[in-house]
Amino acid sequence: MSWLTDHPALIWLALALLLAAAEVATVDFVFLMLVGGALLGAVAAALGLAFALQVVVAVAVTLVLLVLVRPAAVRRVRAGSPTLTGAAALVGREARVLETVTETGGRIRLGGEVWSARADEGWQYLAGSETLLPGRIVRVLAIEGATAVVEAAGPEPEIP
Repeated sequence: MSWLTDHPALIWLALALLLAAAEVATVDFVFLMLVGGALLGAVAAALGLAFALQVVVAVAVTLVLLVLVRPAAVRRVRAGSPTLTGAAALVGREARVLETVTETGGRIRLGGEVWSARADEGWQYLAGSETLLPGRIVRVLAIEGATAVVEAAGPEPEIP
């Protein structure tokens, strides 16, 4: 006899691993429910149940997981705040001024990249200054095209 017929639980475990790899690629929780079914199929095989009963156990467990567990898992994962991407993800982040930022222009380092920037129009009235000097920490208020609109977020840098 071959190892396939001698150790059917190993086939179920191998199937569970393949399905788990597919779940990692999709992250949709369908393959994860199939993994649960395959694992219980392995348990059924280890208990010595006939192959037909192993399949029935695997299918039944998968269906129960798909109907009862998957909807709750999907709700829980998607219940968090939506993931911001692109320019929207940069608003609120802090950056460091590289070249003096005024109401008309300047440069900052934001998220490891150099961005053109301009100071928020109302910022200088509140801070009593018209420029943000190099080294200063700023907060991104908005992204307009390829320009970050910023305000001071940290103290002025010390000049040696």
